[in-house]
Amino acid sequence: MNFVDTHCHIQSIGQDIWEDHTTKLWQNSGLSIEEVIKKAYEDRVAKLICVGCDLEDSKLAVNLAIKYSNLYSSIGIHPHEAKKYAGKASLLNEFAELGKKESVVAIGECGLDYFYNHSDPSLQAEILHFQLNLAQEKKLPVIFHVREAFDDFWPIFDSYKGIRGVLHSFTDSIKTLESALARDLFIGVNGIATFAKETEMQAMFKNIPLDKLLLETDSPYLTPTPYRGTINEPKHVVTVAKYLSGIKEISLEEVARKTSANADLLFAL
Repeated sequence: MNFVDTHCHIQSIGQDIWEDHTTKLWQNSGLSIEEVIKKAYEDRVAKLICVGCDLEDSKLAVNLAIKYSNLYSSIGIHPHEAKKYAGKASLLNEFAELGKKESVVAIGECGLDYFYNHSDPSLQAEILHFQLNLAQEKKLPVIFHVREAFDDFWPIFDSYKGIRGVLHSFTDSIKTLESALARDLFIGVNGIATFAKETEMQAMFKNIPLDKLLLETDSPYLTPTPYRGTINEPKHVVTVAKYLSGIKEISLEEVARKTSANADLLFAL
């Protein structure tokens, strides 16, 4: 019985580039990359996808995944970072070149985020279009980050044919879940499910079809209950799986088997 963490940021361990808060969290944890990977493997997390959020972070993810046989990478420009890349042809060309690397299994995380709105929505859309075109060119699935922006996201998504992907860290409504499933998207669930209190959200998590479910941690963030207050690690994807097996009233083995098969199918692991 093995598990797959389809979304983690362990490439930031021991680094001082990309997002300052992420690197400081890892620094304060005192953990090394080797230790985090070892503990994940000991807890039967057999595969991990390291997800990039800008050019430099994506380079870290690519290079780390090349080093370890059970790691894979996704290259992405997060919507928060769109303003740094919009209209910058040289940076975007350098980013696109990463798509040739052997460890890359997806594009993203990318999308629209109107909750924080760190970049203007028009710039977020520009960078999303760029990455969707790249995904089509490279025939790669996409890891989407969408927060309070589905009204603008769906028309963009629908304008591209054949895009496969996952809605990362999904916490929206049952209605939005139905819209995603109608588009054949996978749904990424992490530690939020274990501590979300809203009845409707819990019902939504329960009703995600098993054949469209992916496990993730988003480590070092979103540590699941009962480990709240500590750093999140890929090993905690097992805790998420246990929670989902409980609310779905199915065995942990079935959750592990099906979500791992889903990850293998979408990302060709």
